[in-house]
Amino acid sequence: MTMIQPNLQRTASGNAAWIVVVVAGISAALHIWKLPAALPMIQEDLGLSLLAAGVLLGIVQVAGMVGGLAVSLLAEVIGERRTLLLGLLFLSAGSIFGALSIGPNTLLASRAVEGVGFIVATVVGPGLIRRHAPFRRVNMAVGCWSAYQGTATFVGLIASAYFLQVGTWQMWWWVMAAITLIPIPLVLRMVPKDHPAGTGGAKAAAGRIGITARSSKVWIAGLVFGCYTVQWMAVVGFLPTLYGESGLSGTHAGVLSAIVGGLNGVGAIVTGMLLQRGAPARALLFLSFVLMAAASLLTFAIDWSPVPGGLAWQVACVGFFSLTGAMIPATMTRMAVDLAPEGGSAPAAMGLMQQIYNVGNFTGPMIVAWLAMSTGGWSATWWMTCGFAVLGIILSAVLVRRRSGMHFSHA
Repeated sequence: MTMIQPNLQRTASGNAAWIVVVVAGISAALHIWKLPAALPMIQEDLGLSLLAAGVLLGIVQVAGMVGGLAVSLLAEVIGERRTLLLGLLFLSAGSIFGALSIGPNTLLASRAVEGVGFIVATVVGPGLIRRHAPFRRVNMAVGCWSAYQGTATFVGLIASAYFLQVGTWQMWWWVMAAITLIPIPLVLRMVPKDHPAGTGGAKAAAGRIGITARSSKVWIAGLVFGCYTVQWMAVVGFLPTLYGESGLSGTHAGVLSAIVGGLNGVGAIVTGMLLQRGAPARALLFLSFVLMAAASLLTFAIDWSPVPGGLAWQVACVGFFSLTGAMIPATMTRMAVDLAPEGGSAPAAMGLMQQIYNVGNFTGPMIVAWLAMSTGGWSATWWMTCGFAVLGIILSAVLVRRRSGMHFSHA
């Protein structure tokens, strides 16, 4: 009994730690998904064009585009746990700033602050989970982390749809500022304190980051991830607007969009289980890109309006797009925790990947908005999604050739 009890305690403590980190990630991502359902209201209040709305959707990703490596340096110096807490505080402050906005420029600035908080909070998530999750549950834990965006999409869009029936978008921003503070005491209590900083301080940390930044594997992995995010953020971000234009009223557009986002979370968790059982990364990546392309083609290339129950079929197609696309972030996030080269930095590997794939998050909504404005509708969206799916398959093949041992059944 004396040999078993400490292990049981360590397992319980590790489970609590990684679960709290996932909860913190979900609360951070809620700030991305509080916007889509409120976008028509904000467009009316502030007089935003469709293209400006696309910028507003994407601006939160700017910090991730340029600051991933800087955040990884911060995490190396002050510790990953403190970095996570700092990110949550930034998000809450940005939401308060947004609630007080009186024009589009100040709202854009507040979204940029939230973007800083988001990248600061999420760069360290996979590393914290890798460190604290029980050894035999790492793949499942990372799969759950990969589901944080889908989970936040589901919760955020449904909650927004119902709240905005009775309250203003400014009030919703205040509520979200408060919600983001809830994980802070849980992190302080459940997640073990950071280890002392490595020798050499910031200079040595910068050296480890430099080694990581010179790794071609990390760059290619980020590009593969970006080929997914450019599609998913564009399609799901505009779903409430698209469904509203299809005649759905009240909360229906938000609820349907939330279900689509929630399916992404389900797909990520299932992918974690597949990885735990030894599913090969290459097969998961290739299959996911192919299925995303097929689903987006069915969603947008076909005019569903004359088909009986056409909207339901279109929702099913875009739901399949979100569900099967989840194989990519779950697989790539699991790879990211082991991608850092010898002498490199795990937070830097995740930070550089986030810088690259956030370019997709930022540009995706603007590309789709531009296509919709240029062609007079959403039917050309599949041009973009299928193009990036093909590119993702090519880059995945290159990445797999450069990396061996991509089976994670015992990680």
